[in-house]
Amino acid sequence: MDRVEIERVRGELDEFVGEVFASLARKDQRAKGGLYLQGLMLEGRRKSMQPMGDRLGIDYQQLQQFVSSSRWPVEPVRRQLARAGVGLIGPEAWVVDDTGFVKDGPASPGVARQYSGTLGKIGNVQIGVSVHAVTDAASCPLGWRLFLPESWDDACADTNEDAEQIAARRVKAQIPDTVRHRAKWELALEMIDELGSWGLRPPVMVGDAGYGEIGSFRTGLTERAIPYIVQVKSSTSVHDAAARFEMPEQTGKRGRPFTTASYRSTPVQAKAYAEALPAGAFQQASWRQGSKGAMTSRFAATRVRPANRNLPRNPDGSLPDCWLLIEWPHDATEPTDYWLSTLPPDTPTTELVRLGKIRWRIEHDYRELKHGLGLDHFEGRTWLGWHHHVTLVTAAHLFITTQRLAADPKAAGAA
Repeated sequence: MDRVEIERVRGELDEFVGEVFASLARKDQRAKGGLYLQGLMLEGRRKSMQPMGDRLGIDYQQLQQFVSSSRWPVEPVRRQLARAGVGLIGPEAWVVDDTGFVKDGPASPGVARQYSGTLGKIGNVQIGVSVHAVTDAASCPLGWRLFLPESWDDACADTNEDAEQIAARRVKAQIPDTVRHRAKWELALEMIDELGSWGLRPPVMVGDAGYGEIGSFRTGLTERAIPYIVQVKSSTSVHDAAARFEMPEQTGKRGRPFTTASYRSTPVQAKAYAEALPAGAFQQASWRQGSKGAMTSRFAATRVRPANRNLPRNPDGSLPDCWLLIEWPHDATEPTDYWLSTLPPDTPTTELVRLGKIRWRIEHDYRELKHGLGLDHFEGRTWLGWHHHVTLVTAAHLFITTQRLAADPKAAGAA
């Protein structure tokens, strides 16, 4: 947005700022929140403090103090944003994913040499985990967590010397003592619970194999009565839903009789299961319009019983059944993608495909949040500063989304 566009929506922006930052006790803090949002939305290549201050015609230290030093809590602001976002988007699903923030040095909280999907390789990055409300037409972030690797948790250190060094880094980055290393899927469930405490609940949860492959994550969703459709790897073990589950036959030898039923067949990997399906099991399905027309591939949907270790079982000891969705494009020599889903048994294959593929919206969000609104431009080195910045970027994204959808309810995206 340029200055003329900002002035054109001045009234709506002031109202939005008043609602989003109503939890901030001081008037000057609310004003600085509005300035920061304008700085993020104004045209400009770099959205760090000094360039934004120059574009706004103010001393950038005002912004730096508000974001990096001021102690305002992010939770009430995020609650307001999440409720407004869900009301605006009317999500068909929530999507969980994570994104990398490339850093030059070792001081930013959570930064480490670790794999980043953003880079497609190992790099010196922070990783943020986020949950988004999505439809095929629009989407917005609902929550954020900064992932802390074990190298940022002194409780995970091998030696006392390492623990002391990590503890010193944590103090310098102002990381609360209660914040420790937790797996990304645990952070996702934590966000879902936080959003639930605000009265928000996903119609269905969607995630890539980084989350779907984790049996504990899927179990956590089931325990919360949240349906899901998540990607898994080709090596995921499954039984066919109709696999025999019964008491083993006695062998005639002396000994105790069998008391526990079991499956009479060995589970197979999802790839082997898919390749054994008849050709007629795969049907053509489209999920959305791309730049070159309808996006189409071949899919099969069948009922299976995942056989990962430590998965909860039914009262009779059998494994719960669910959908296995398989994509096998015409020009591929083998299946390319797999999903497990607890959506109802009467869900049409086309709906499974559409929801399984709706993850593309979160990539759209990350691209717009980073390239348009400076999500990864924050140069501060404190825990609270990072959370302030991503919350403010989320607010800017929601305001622009609101403007776009008001102008054209069929607009294909935000920011």
